[in-house]
Amino acid sequence: MVYMVSLWRVWAMALVGIASGCAQVIEFEQNGLKYQTLTRADVTVMFAHMPQHLKGYSMLQAAISNGSKLPCTVRPEDFTYIRHENQMLPATPANDIVKMLMDRGDHEDVVKLTLAYESVLYGFDRMKFTNGYEVRRQNFLTYGISARLKAAAEASAIVLVATKLKPGESTDGAVFFRNDSKTLTGGHINFRVSGEVFNFNEE
Repeated sequence: MVYMVSLWRVWAMALVGIASGCAQVIEFEQNGLKYQTLTRADVTVMFAHMPQHLKGYSMLQAAISNGSKLPCTVRPEDFTYIRHENQMLPATPANDIVKMLMDRGDHEDVVKLTLAYESVLYGFDRMKFTNGYEVRRQNFLTYGISARLKAAAEASAIVLVATKLKPGESTDGAVFFRNDSKTLTGGHINFRVSGEVFNFNEE
């Protein structure tokens, strides 16, 4: 079942699941994208498949919020797409994506990626991430010395990077899977953080 709800209501529903001791995947739609969210050990993970592809990569828009009392380290490569036949496709590390865009990308690629990601992110007009895309974008604005460095900086702002989230902090970013520009189908997303395993619904 897909719920048409606001993001804040989704967080509230996740908290109810925590209180009842029942961690369940919640599905909802936002800006035409289908999201799944799951909370375990007070860490909430949310993602949606993005329709765009880039240089043979499929993409997710992911967000992680640390509601626990301990810090946790988030890495894109801790996301895995698992197909029915147990084929595992790990996400590509952030540094590899930025290097690929520097080596093979161009300004048009980065512009398309930026517009696609912002159209998704700004649908959550009341959700402010403490260590997400907007913060990274502001930090990288001064790196635009050359077109190549500017493209790398903009890509670095969009990609979900390895981040240590303190209690109460959150982050977001794009996660990339090398998939020959095909849509990820026939499996489900798995994510691991702080010893917890997040298994999402099959798609």
